[in-house]
Amino acid sequence: MPVTSGDTEKQVVFIDTPGHEAFTAMRARGAQVTDIVVLVVAADDGVMPQTRESISHAKAAGVPIIVALNKIDKPEATDANIQKILGQLAEEGLNPVDWGGETEVVRTSAIEGKGVQELLESLDLQAELLELTADFDGAARGTVIEARPEEGRGNVANILIQDGELKVGDFIVIGRAFG
Repeated sequence: MPVTSGDTEKQVVFIDTPGHEAFTAMRARGAQVTDIVVLVVAADDGVMPQTRESISHAKAAGVPIIVALNKIDKPEATDANIQKILGQLAEEGLNPVDWGGETEVVRTSAIEGKGVQELLESLDLQAELLELTADFDGAARGTVIEARPEEGRGNVANILIQDGELKVGDFIVIGRAFG
């Protein structure tokens, strides 16, 4: 999806891995194929077991983490509660920049749109520091994010293309399967 950071438009791919316990494997795969993890923590809930699990997956994959502290528009998002959540993050090894650490914690409200631009700018800065670029030369290479049977279509896969270019009519090979 195109996003604007400063006066430049860039392409960014977001993989949303739901926080529900049933999606553990998807979160693990997501951490392995991503360049930067945006860890969404609700300001009215704090660090939950699935949050800890996501942090563990990101650390195991060696992927940098930016925290989006969401729902700051809710009455429960008091300064005291936010400080408590920052403490919970620090306990997990994500010491916030506000506390002199290295983890960016961007306060956001998805409903009001607050902090979204700041989050995109943090992602852009991190991408520049990591020198992340896309290579569109050659055959496509990617990772299956999820697969499922669809009535009338057969097996369908959502794939993240990491290198090269996939064109209409190209063959896809996944293990012993192809199409």
